[in-house]
Amino acid sequence: MLATLFVYGTLRRGSDNRFARLLARQARFLGPARTPGRLYHLGRYPGAVPSDTPGEIIRGEVFRLKFPARTLPLLDAYEGPSFERTIARTHLTSGIQLDAWIYFYRETPSGPPIASGLWPRRVPRADSHRPH
Repeated sequence: MLATLFVYGTLRRGSDNRFARLLARQARFLGPARTPGRLYHLGRYPGAVPSDTPGEIIRGEVFRLKFPARTLPLLDAYEGPSFERTIARTHLTSGIQLDAWIYFYRETPSGPPIASGLWPRRVPRADSHRPH
């Protein structure tokens, strides 16, 4: 099972929710990374969709999961039915390229796109909401 995970929102380091803390305990941080896609502001969390448009990227972080078969189902539940876990090619800032799981938004995004591809650094307090 693929053991790498790309996160771009409330699962990033510094997020104050129990699932971000779970990820920090159950994975090793590999570094900042990017992947092709388009990022949207959906309120208290972002949503990403795939994109083949040159220059559209999502900025986030990659982790190597210690126990992917145990951790991924918990993160799937956290992300909820609006997000689908799929595989994307990621590019670490170190130059390494690797495949990683990512949660893409399944619905039509209702919020504005984030042109920088980087969700503003926040410390979401809500365990009740949401992803990445």
